[in-house]
Amino acid sequence: MRHKVDYYFATMSPWAYLGHERFVRMARATNAEVRVRPMDLGKIFPLSGGLPLGKRAPQRQAYRLVELQRYRDWLQLPLNLHPKHFPVAGDPSARLISVVAEQDGAEAALRLSGAVMSAVWAQERDIADTATLAALLGEAGLDAARLAQSQTDAAQALADAHTQAAIDVSVFGSPSYVVDGEMFWGQDRLDFVERALQKN
Repeated sequence: MRHKVDYYFATMSPWAYLGHERFVRMARATNAEVRVRPMDLGKIFPLSGGLPLGKRAPQRQAYRLVELQRYRDWLQLPLNLHPKHFPVAGDPSARLISVVAEQDGAEAALRLSGAVMSAVWAQERDIADTATLAALLGEAGLDAARLAQSQTDAAQALADAHTQAAIDVSVFGSPSYVVDGEMFWGQDRLDFVERALQKN
């Protein structure tokens, strides 16, 4: 049985960044079919009771930083707690990843997604900047033409469809992994995702 995973995430999400490579390794090890679906949390939060980071209570914001540091140290991943380019608009990178997924497949989209998230959280790069996205495409060994393709109405429609798909299955946060129709929210649920992927 080949498992199917819809991978929903916001491209500027630190939690998606922390879980990304581990999820990719799991998917490869189990030969899972992954659909890469970057989404717009700005459209999802109002429907699910979520709040943008700046509008959350001070104690929630403070604890978020504690947890980010814990996971950074536990996973031994580079992560700036206060990156230079955050908050940052996610639409340009979401459109680009969506186009790459459609044109070049899931492996390419996963590779680019990891590069985009690392750019925010480890490299102090602006993922809303066209030059940065062009550079990330090149570094990922992908076709430079994808950048222009990501700036079309068709690319926006594709990205919007991913967000709507997330809404339709009641996704409310990033990252969310929907394995054969069962949702797991958060990179801290990856142990459960792995078990689901290992089932026959």
